[in-house]
Amino acid sequence: MTAPPSAADWPSFSATVAGHSISVIPSGPARFETLLGLIDGATQSLSLLFYIYQDDESGTAVRDALIRAARRGVLVSMLLDSFGSASTPDNFFAGLRSAGGSVRWFGTRWTPRYLIRNHQKLVIADGSIVMSGGFNIGDDYFAPAADRGGWHDLAFTLTGPGVASAARWFDSLANWSALPRPRFRDLRRLVDRWQDSGDAVAWQVGGPSVRLSPWAKCLKGDMNAARSLSLSMAYFAPNAGWLRRIGRITKRGGDVRMVLPARSDNGATVGASRLLYGFLLKRGVTIAEYEPQRLHAKLLVIDDIVLIGSANLDMRSLYVNMELMLRVRDAGFAAQCRAFIAEQEAQSTVITPQLHQQRAGPLTRLRWFASWLMVTVIDYSVSRRLNFGLSDPE
Repeated sequence: MTAPPSAADWPSFSATVAGHSISVIPSGPARFETLLGLIDGATQSLSLLFYIYQDDESGTAVRDALIRAARRGVLVSMLLDSFGSASTPDNFFAGLRSAGGSVRWFGTRWTPRYLIRNHQKLVIADGSIVMSGGFNIGDDYFAPAADRGGWHDLAFTLTGPGVASAARWFDSLANWSALPRPRFRDLRRLVDRWQDSGDAVAWQVGGPSVRLSPWAKCLKGDMNAARSLSLSMAYFAPNAGWLRRIGRITKRGGDVRMVLPARSDNGATVGASRLLYGFLLKRGVTIAEYEPQRLHAKLLVIDDIVLIGSANLDMRSLYVNMELMLRVRDAGFAAQCRAFIAEQEAQSTVITPQLHQQRAGPLTRLRWFASWLMVTVIDYSVSRRLNFGLSDPE
């Protein structure tokens, strides 16, 4: 493994696709600068969705920027997840509300609905530019690449026709959350009925759907026809059906490369992934564990298709949580994203069959299995059965 990169080693890269301008931002400080720039530059409206909002230095700076925007007449509306942001008190946003901004909480703490989480990340400024990706609001998500305790994450900005679709999705969620008693039955309908008319660039949403959500259905179709797959993923713990789809790509002679975390905020997620390595390695999948920081990216490149946003390749993101992914079909952009994943792989430890076997002692495998059981089976099954009375929609 080579030395960790500096923040300057992760430059942004851009593409123009079907009238859209897309810029991917791998640098934490650049993400923070871009976010504050969007807020400070807004003149009409700001719409925000986040899973985690921390009341640390970065969270305070973002909140204060939103207060300034509200005071100059910008319509500020923010929806936060009550689980992910549980450590941030509601009165942290009192000044924003006093300035005219709106802050609402997704979920409730005392019913089974609390197991469904708004995992989306979205900022829309003046209805003309979107910022989205995997990042939350907190110091660790904006840390430079030399900070081993920070998150190695991705954000992207988008201008063009797809901004209107993102605004339409946000408005539907904001209207739902503003109801006196928002019903999750109506939320499921929003997810089930979502359609984006975009062809080369389109938003895919995930959520607590009885059937496959638009995001999961899209991924399934793209993977079923895939000849190659590269991914950089914070949490990787899919079920057997998704593993078989990955295996069929290599069986067709395709190349599959994965960059997964060596460290995370939840050791169980790493253990759950490692239990699957044996299956994948036997099928010729290249696996590398990213070492310099905690990996938090959510990026897949399937042939000439890029999927980037908030969703992991695990059971929660596929079937339970509210998720938002941008699907871009463009060979040039796919090549850029594939090259970025290759750069991550160069900063990672490649997991050979020999290394995996050395790690996988009996007690270690038992821990991995317990992690996989919790992450992939118990958490997912309890969430779906309590809320839908259903098992796997596949």
